[in-house]
Amino acid sequence: MKKYLIVFLLLTLNFSFGQSRTFNLEWNGSRVMATESSSIEVPSFNKESLSYSYENGLKYVAFWNTDAAIDESSISITNLQTSSIRSSELKDLKPNSIPSGVSFKIRNTQARERRGVYVEFAPIFRENGMLKRVDQLSITYQNRQSSQSRSTVAISNSVLNQGTWRKFYVDTTGVFKLTKSFLNDIGVNTNVDPRTIKIYGQGGRMLPLLNSEPYPFDLTENAIKFVGEEDGVFDNNDYILMYAEGPRGFNEESNTHNNIFTDKAYYYVHAGSGFGKRIQSYVEPTGPSTLTINSFHELQYYEVDEYNLARLGRRWFGDRFDFDSDKVFEFEFPRIITSEPVDVEIHAAAVGEVNTSMSVRINNADVDVFYFDPIDDPILADDDFFSGEINLSSSQVSVALSFDNSGNPSSIGYLDYISIEAESELEYIGNQFLFLNKDLALESGVGTYEISNAADVDEVWDVTDRFNTTSINNVDSNNLLSFKTQLGEVRRFQVVDFNDTYEPKRDGNNNVLNQNLKGTLLQDEQGEFQPLDYLIVTREDMLNQAERLAQINRDQYGLTVKVVLIDQIYNEFSSGNQDVGAIRNLVRYLYDNVPNPDEKIKYLCMFGDASYDYKDRISNNTNIVPSWHSYNSFSLSGSFVADDFFGMMDPDEGTMVPSDQLDLAVGRILADTPQRAKELVDKIESYYAPEAYGNWRNNFITISDDVDEPWETILQSTTDDIGNLVSSSKPFVNVIKIHSDAYTQESSAGGQRYPDVNKAIFDAMEVGALVVNYFGHGGEDGLARERIWDKNNVQELNNSCKLPCFVTVTCEYTKFDNPNRPTAGEFLYWNRDGGAISLITTTRQIFVSVGVAVNVILENYLFALGSNEYPSMAEALRLTKNDPAISGIEQRRLIFYIGDPAMKPAFAKPEVRLTRINGVPVTEETPVLNALGYATIEGEVVDENGNLLSDYNGVLTGTVYDKQIDRSTLANDGTTSQNGQLIVLDFVTQGEAIFRGQATINNGQFSLDFIVPRDITIPVGNGKVSLYAKSDSPLEDHSGSDSTVRIGGLNENAAEDNQGPLISLFMNDESFVSGGITNQQPTLLAKLSDENGINTASGIGHDILAILDGDETNPFKLNDYYVAEVDDYSQGELSYQLRDLEPGLHTLTLRAWDVYNNSSLAEIQFVVFDDNEVLVVENVLNYPNPFVNYTEFWFNHNSSDLLDVSIQIFTVSGKLVKTINGQTSGGGKNGNSVSRDLVWDGRDDFGDRIGKGVYVYKLKVHSPQLNKTVEKFQKLVIL
Repeated sequence: MKKYLIVFLLLTLNFSFGQSRTFNLEWNGSRVMATESSSIEVPSFNKESLSYSYENGLKYVAFWNTDAAIDESSISITNLQTSSIRSSELKDLKPNSIPSGVSFKIRNTQARERRGVYVEFAPIFRENGMLKRVDQLSITYQNRQSSQSRSTVAISNSVLNQGTWRKFYVDTTGVFKLTKSFLNDIGVNTNVDPRTIKIYGQGGRMLPLLNSEPYPFDLTENAIKFVGEEDGVFDNNDYILMYAEGPRGFNEESNTHNNIFTDKAYYYVHAGSGFGKRIQSYVEPTGPSTLTINSFHELQYYEVDEYNLARLGRRWFGDRFDFDSDKVFEFEFPRIITSEPVDVEIHAAAVGEVNTSMSVRINNADVDVFYFDPIDDPILADDDFFSGEINLSSSQVSVALSFDNSGNPSSIGYLDYISIEAESELEYIGNQFLFLNKDLALESGVGTYEISNAADVDEVWDVTDRFNTTSINNVDSNNLLSFKTQLGEVRRFQVVDFNDTYEPKRDGNNNVLNQNLKGTLLQDEQGEFQPLDYLIVTREDMLNQAERLAQINRDQYGLTVKVVLIDQIYNEFSSGNQDVGAIRNLVRYLYDNVPNPDEKIKYLCMFGDASYDYKDRISNNTNIVPSWHSYNSFSLSGSFVADDFFGMMDPDEGTMVPSDQLDLAVGRILADTPQRAKELVDKIESYYAPEAYGNWRNNFITISDDVDEPWETILQSTTDDIGNLVSSSKPFVNVIKIHSDAYTQESSAGGQRYPDVNKAIFDAMEVGALVVNYFGHGGEDGLARERIWDKNNVQELNNSCKLPCFVTVTCEYTKFDNPNRPTAGEFLYWNRDGGAISLITTTRQIFVSVGVAVNVILENYLFALGSNEYPSMAEALRLTKNDPAISGIEQRRLIFYIGDPAMKPAFAKPEVRLTRINGVPVTEETPVLNALGYATIEGEVVDENGNLLSDYNGVLTGTVYDKQIDRSTLANDGTTSQNGQLIVLDFVTQGEAIFRGQATINNGQFSLDFIVPRDITIPVGNGKVSLYAKSDSPLEDHSGSDSTVRIGGLNENAAEDNQGPLISLFMNDESFVSGGITNQQPTLLAKLSDENGINTASGIGHDILAILDGDETNPFKLNDYYVAEVDDYSQGELSYQLRDLEPGLHTLTLRAWDVYNNSSLAEIQFVVFDDNEVLVVENVLNYPNPFVNYTEFWFNHNSSDLLDVSIQIFTVSGKLVKTINGQTSGGGKNGNSVSRDLVWDGRDDFGDRIGKGVYVYKLKVHSPQLNKTVEKFQKLVIL
């Protein structure tokens, strides 16, 4: 249990000397705690200290850093000031949730080497029936004189390190018999001295969640009884008896009798290398017996785990009460002492739209009635329980449950479990059984157990220490078997009858390969000690891809990375049984055994998908690398799945209370198949590829929801504040603000929509950004109630090599643990042609107030405000969760990191700076850049200290922006504030890009020239120059910006220009000919040129616009996609992907303007085929034709996937002379409609030249993806 100090303030207050701290509560009315689908109003005080959950109610929380741990037992409350409140001031707080007295909790915390103190108390309480609130509370405390020592398991080899090992399993608890034939069947060599046979294992108990609870960190040998081993030969009649624990037995942390992870408990067999552990004789305590014990506490239960009611958490339920609303459960206690009451506990739940109930009758007597509230989002089920004593008059116990659905047939009841504990006579009745007596814990001295009718009992085993069983022999077959036991504790004994044993069971593969995680993970290849930076946990079928990821991180960051298989962890740390505690314990072992704090493990990657179902009860389950699930299993805001569990290393952590602090950055690769694993690692690899370097790395996209209700104004204002904060702190970052309410809302059959917001997100994402942050409503299907960005959109996104970290502190956007409902977040992450490289995202509903706090703090760490040392994205989230401002808020656990936890955002290094503008040093007053004026900007690439990098050579991309633009939202929903004013956000965006070009960098210096467009805003003001430099050797990039450049006015002496630009259009590539075929998402390519340059300044009517099929109401604005050529502002190109085009003929026109506002128009036609249904091959030819000794075979196709191609060449008489096989690809999702990959030298299959003349060839193209084939015939001529 947690070492909380609980002080009930109704007691006399204590006073002491020491350090002090005062907590002032500034009460200020009420606040709305809102999620996607619900809200609750609660009394409000200091927002940084207010914590609320449906389960724990309203709390005041505080956290502060400290150099030394405090003595938790020294806490004294020295001042308590309260005031009375009315019940109406509780708002939506339930009166029964108000405690009687202030319960004060305080504990030490630690995150790596940073110490802290966490405080929590109820700010509203009852005293003598009156409601009171805390206005001020002061405490004094002493620092602890010495720090607590960590319980560290020293580095050692695993027992599995050598020898031959086999395993078997049990599914119940008791005495098992292992025969020679059984051991032979599982592969054990029985031709050895049987005294060397050993059995290892911990049985089927779940591992403790709390780190400080002891549990073996390797397989432990069990004492066994080997009948017949004395002669050193394993005869056919010899056998082993052992006590084994199955996967059933009450677990207090999860309130269940069933192991939630497994239905099997594994044990391991090893032979050789010394004699094994054997059951020794029981040593009775000395001293006279003062108590005779002839009864025991007998537990029986009924619990079936079949249904997870809300697909949340780790609670599962059994029997359904729907059409069959009445059920009876029978129990038999043949030895019951009826004069003693029995303890009965019954837990049940219901899911219904109305109030329902369940009556409980035991032996025809009414006992209780459970009452269940209707579901009310975010609460998706309700439970109730009975716990009490019942008097019985017989050994039969009949529990009758009757569910009343209140006339609503959709309401269903569920049984969790029935548990009955009776006091029974200690009598043998023909079957082995386990006994204990709880009352002995309260006694002292020595007592005597007496077992009656014991003539057939061979032995009684003390199994309190399950690894070191000891035996009491009944050699004389005494009918009354007695032995002494130590009182003051509860010891467990097993009655053994050699003729009544259980049989072990086996899987198909019982072989266990040698392994040694404990002994090797902290070693280098030479066997020397080596700290580990990064651990990857995966399943065997994904091992190759996990190893690829490991190598990427070795190469990119110089990390020491190792990959382990999940089954290997289970073998060493949980006796072969699935258990999240085993993974955590391995990480603790690695963390604690590195003495240098700076060298302790930093990153953990869970490489594989996870599910709320640990046991594969649901179809299409994806429980590959399990995650931790909360006991709360009904609330979308209070139940959570968390990998944080694996990163909490301190002794008092593990139960996931709000004060637990993360020591590791943890991430998850959401791979549900080996193919998906490959695709995701491919994306990670591409993040570091040369083609991923580009000025998109300077971009940050912020997206906000609109304001449907007054309180939602915080959604867009917080988003805007984040953008402004990053822009001011990191000037090189270009912030693209997409406030939904700044666009026109439209009505549709499906509700209100923002089509222009959807397009703006598409365009901004495909231009590229390093980070995208959305704040607002959302869910599994996408963002915002207006569906501004849904799960279909994220799958259509094509931003390969421009992959952002996608931040969505919104509800359930990436609720990945339900395999049967993929979410928008998952599709975004899985997108093979783009999407996101990582997600900082939510898996459950989060309160908006929590989202505000998390979002602001996260950006400070993610963008490393005040520093140029960027943490990994997962580390930024770890620091956020540990930040004192939110470290007591339980809902921070809902935020998940999806991706490689060691990956750092690809910010370019500092710095690129301007040195001259039109020849004038920037340290002086520089000339204004006038419209139609010739501009030259010069600059250099420098290091962090401002020194020129004189050996830096590469290409600079420079973007010149006009002055900032003042904008306002449109109040589309007409939402007003309390004073009746429309809620409008005034905000500032970066100016329009007036030039985007490239220049060569020679020896660290560059010069970029261009003509300033006529369409700039004429008033003079400061614009911005955004700079990005890339060098190929070595591969690195730098960025910078300058906001002192002045732009405005008009060059009155500009030369005349009356000619529009030249435009050439293509689809997918430059080999395309107008009228050719494409897939449904082709890419438009446009090459533009003009002696004075192309206008991108967005003057009214002067945008680069594409019109598809004459639809002028939905043009494509392409300014942001145009980039001038290197060192030549007069020409450049753009590419833009079209989406979801209907099959058939399409016509696209593109109009572009030069900087003098002269325009030109170009047109292209193309035929779209449905690339999901039809494979189309057209325009088959060979070029040149005729030819002598070289020709290429060309054809158009509409596939974006790999195609198998075969060409057979025949004489005119039909004789086959040559076969050419090969492959061609569409080049990704865009599709490259022209194939020219197959060539021929005019020789036959034997390499001989063939005669001149006319030949016929057959082109055969096969799509494995569609399983379709197309054949075409054509002629060629050899000269």
